[in-house]
Amino acid sequence: MSSNQHKGKLVIFSAPSGAGKTTIVHHLLTKDYKLEFSISACTRARRNGEEHGKDYYYISVEEFKKSISLDEFVEWEEVYKDNFYGTLKAEVERIWKKGHHVIFDVDVDGGLNLKKAFGDRALAIFVMPPSLDSLRERLEQRETETPESIARRMGKAPIELQKSVLFDTVILNDNLESAFAKAESLVEEFLGKK
Repeated sequence: MSSNQHKGKLVIFSAPSGAGKTTIVHHLLTKDYKLEFSISACTRARRNGEEHGKDYYYISVEEFKKSISLDEFVEWEEVYKDNFYGTLKAEVERIWKKGHHVIFDVDVDGGLNLKKAFGDRALAIFVMPPSLDSLRERLEQRETETPESIARRMGKAPIELQKSVLFDTVILNDNLESAFAKAESLVEEFLGKK
C-alpha cells in the first residue's frame, strides 16, 4: 500500500465478544475526530437489521478466497470453519482518500494483525471486560446469540484476554462513561487533537 501520500492513521478496538468494543466505537464516531468505520468483509449470514456495505460486506466463501488469492486484504482470518472475516485494502484507502482516519472494531487476532501491518500509524486498544461472568451476562442479553455461539465465544475469551498485553493500551470497561472518557482521551492524544 502506498501509504506515504496519506497522513491517515488507524484506531483499532479489539476485545472478546461482549466486552463493549462496538458501543465504544459507535460513541467515538459521534465525536469530531474525522474517524470513519472500516467495514469488514465476512462470509457469515446477515443478522436481523444488518445492512450490506454498512455493517459488513457480506460475500461468499468463494469470493472471499478469491480476494485472498488476489492479495486484496490487509488482514483476514478464518474465525470458525468457513467463517472468514477480513479488512480489504481498498476499504482503508477509501477512507484515507477522504482525509479521514480509520477506526476498526475487530476481534483480538484481527486487531493484532492490523497493528502488525500498520505499526506506529495504528493505535491498538484492547477493551477489557470486568470479568468473564460479566461477559457471559452481556452475551446472554443479546438476542442474536444461541447457546452454542455463547459457548464458543466464552471458550475463546480466556485466550483473548491473555493477548491484551500485546496491545498498545487497555481500557477496562466496568463503567461505560469512564470507558468512553478514556477512549476519547487516548484517541485525541493519538490523532494530535490535544
